[in-house]
Amino acid sequence: MIDLPLSALEVAMVQAGARAVDTLRDTTAFAQRLDALGYRRLWYAEHHHSPAIGAFPPVVLTAHAAASTSAIRLGSGGVLAPNHAPIMLAEQFGTLAALHPGRIDLGVGRGPGTFDESTARALRRGAGPTTDDEYRDDVASTLRFLVDEVALGPLPEPWLLSSSTAGAALAAELGLPIAFAHHIRPDNTLAALDRYRAHFSPSPWCDRPRVLVCVETVCAETQEEAIRLAGPMNVVKAGLLKGHSEIPFPTPAEASAHPFTEEERQTLAAFGAQQAHGTPETVVRRLAELADATGADELMLVTPVYALAARLRSYELVKQHAQGPRPSAPR
Repeated sequence: MIDLPLSALEVAMVQAGARAVDTLRDTTAFAQRLDALGYRRLWYAEHHHSPAIGAFPPVVLTAHAAASTSAIRLGSGGVLAPNHAPIMLAEQFGTLAALHPGRIDLGVGRGPGTFDESTARALRRGAGPTTDDEYRDDVASTLRFLVDEVALGPLPEPWLLSSSTAGAALAAELGLPIAFAHHIRPDNTLAALDRYRAHFSPSPWCDRPRVLVCVETVCAETQEEAIRLAGPMNVVKAGLLKGHSEIPFPTPAEASAHPFTEEERQTLAAFGAQQAHGTPETVVRRLAELADATGADELMLVTPVYALAARLRSYELVKQHAQGPRPSAPR
């Protein structure tokens, strides 16, 4: 059993043979099912100009999901500060929090959300990459605007996304909860969280260190099925290792025929060993180990697999084996 809240990250993979609008339609069913299963929160990631990931603004998906669910917390995981004016982020998420009190999160990150330099520049109206000081100012300004300018009542819960010790240090300085991207930079996790806890300064947003760890999680009834389901994302990762970002999200059959090099196989296997892939028993054990190693207050699962049914089944199996069924509402 895992005595921690479980949450989910939606990256909206656009499957081979499907349209982006099909992926968009699936996000509604996904949110409603996770709400029914009792997951704590569901976050949407910002991505741009990728054939494998839908370019759906987190604020729009958050608004839509909030209107079609009843209990699950919703928000960004994250919106990327370099791409947005701080006052606009404050207005957007402040409005959402006023419309859906106690259910909206504002997770902020730094990356451009694309591997394409021209797209990154277009998002920033021609400006280059943000500096450390600019990023700090953007995050601090967003928080200030939430309080001083928007002031609609209930505020969204702010989180800082990080995959490095530098991001962890900023979260500590600003007194924000941290959402660490173990699913992206697992080798950085422990050092970054140690730094965060050692330097944390309490703030009006958070009085103690709070840690959410995001883990790539692929769960199926058999180990063989879990390996098959993880195959498409492995093809995308192998392309990124070569600097190729224009890789579509293939079917499991296409992925099983992909000619991985031996070096790619070793790299992908090493990465997978730091995540949570396999049968329910294997996945729950691995998640419990990560929770113990990181001292996490919450685990967030990201499951980039082909087909909505398989993805939902993974979340169902984890919830069932990690925490048991959700209690029925009293009659």
